[in-house]
Amino acid sequence: MTPSDLLGETPHLTRAWQAHLVTLFPETFPGVLGASLTGKALQDGLWQLHTHDLRRFGIGKHRNVDDTPAGGGAGMVLRADVVGPALQEAQAAARGNWPILYMSPRGRRFDQTMAQALARCDGVTILCGRFEGVDQRVLDHFDVQEVSLGDFVMTGGELAAQAMIDATVRLLPGVLGNATSAQDESHANGLLEHPQYTRPATWQDREIPPVLLSGNHGEIARWRRDQSHTLTKQRRPDLWQAHQTKAPKP
Repeated sequence: MTPSDLLGETPHLTRAWQAHLVTLFPETFPGVLGASLTGKALQDGLWQLHTHDLRRFGIGKHRNVDDTPAGGGAGMVLRADVVGPALQEAQAAARGNWPILYMSPRGRRFDQTMAQALARCDGVTILCGRFEGVDQRVLDHFDVQEVSLGDFVMTGGELAAQAMIDATVRLLPGVLGNATSAQDESHANGLLEHPQYTRPATWQDREIPPVLLSGNHGEIARWRRDQSHTLTKQRRPDLWQAHQTKAPKP
């Protein structure tokens, strides 16, 4: 299927997880979401993607969507009377647990816990910002939750939204071929994943750790747990501290 096929005007599937994107660049979707496991899941109806073009809600002959910041300053701000109607349209199909998120560098940092929470929702509406941001009134009116991928600024929210949807969709039932894969990977339990190896047994004079070839499942599990702990302590002491805080006291 082509990207346009994947974004065809299809009715909401009753049990499919829904993603509604409010964006000035609907042509950037599905993007990478149309490939690999997320793309196959999209074709199979495990989730659905709908875009809402902000330009359709623009003001005047030129469909203006932004204006200068109140109080002065550089750049432009997306107008509340443009974003508001677009969010209303996106939310018309909302049901059950369905948050509205705004990709913003000042938002809560996205993590695996949030991905797991979103996967348990019925759907999500994501506002992809541009320019200097969005009129605060529309964020307050719709109780929009601001979300960030990290401490950096991007040109717009489309790439960030795709990353967040990818992290969420792969957790939906039936998307991963092996459901246990999501249980063992990095951040699933608050720790980094252990190193992985496969054939050949020797490459560039480097061998697979003998314990992994021993067939002793208890020893393998212990080795993987120790490696996970060591990597987390070395590379993400913040995660390790949080893990230690949550760990039951002896």
